[in-house]
Amino acid sequence: MQGTLDGFSYGAVTPVAAYVMACLGGALGLRCVTRSLRNNHAWKPGWLALGAASIGCGIWTMHFIAMIGFQVEESRIRYDVGLTILSLAVAIVVVGLGVFAVGYRGASRRALFLSGTFTGLGVAAMHYIGMAAIRLDGSLKYEALTVALSVLIAVIAATAALWAAVSIRGFVASLGASLVMGVAVSGMHYTGMAAVSVHLHNTTGGTAGVGDSAHSLLLPMLIGPVVFLVLAAVVVMFDPLLVLGDSDWSRPAARRRAPAPPTEPPAHSGSLFEAPGDTSRHTYSQGPSPSHKW
Repeated sequence: MQGTLDGFSYGAVTPVAAYVMACLGGALGLRCVTRSLRNNHAWKPGWLALGAASIGCGIWTMHFIAMIGFQVEESRIRYDVGLTILSLAVAIVVVGLGVFAVGYRGASRRALFLSGTFTGLGVAAMHYIGMAAIRLDGSLKYEALTVALSVLIAVIAATAALWAAVSIRGFVASLGASLVMGVAVSGMHYTGMAAVSVHLHNTTGGTAGVGDSAHSLLLPMLIGPVVFLVLAAVVVMFDPLLVLGDSDWSRPAARRRAPAPPTEPPAHSGSLFEAPGDTSRHTYSQGPSPSHKW
């Protein structure tokens, strides 16, 4: 028996919240990667790692917020804890590999193609590992062509995000790129969900296997990545170079740090503290000193 799927059981709340989290993770990640390009010293790996973790957490949070709205009317849904955590680790690691590759090798076509392909496949793997964590009284089936389309969207989205990370400098431009990235990531998720069908084992409304419900597992698990994204946002907001526009960043460092021009030295007043023998600026208001009589 085929199950009746509902991917929007809470209406527009879950897709909108999921999209916002994808955009937030993308925006923070892009700004951190951009910041790393201006720092070739010890902090560069740190900025790249923060950017990768932000993008990975944003993608993972988007996925599982959207999954809170996913229901099968004839069966309760539970989630395997280990696979759910593994999907988060996969998201961060594969995005990190792509980010570090373009962060150190630049935005050459070959580097972008390889990094974007690998990262996109990793994002797709995160999605389907998360789907494999579902436990219900039935089995999930996938339509091959729709799955392939979702993977292609993931690869394109990852490549575009990595290109934006190393090519876009201005804050407004990065914000626009993160909005597009949010659309792509959300599109990949819902395309993948469109490929799903459920074959139920019985109609008693039970659950097969063990696991935690969406509310008891996903909501507490989402707290950690969301808090991390908020803290990353604080780091971004308190680093001026992360919110400056390209026109300000493009100024040479020498011009940005040039000291103020020296002012004219004040005229010497003939004080007792003047250097001995410096009479070039002495002015006298009296005539020759009178002769002294002994």
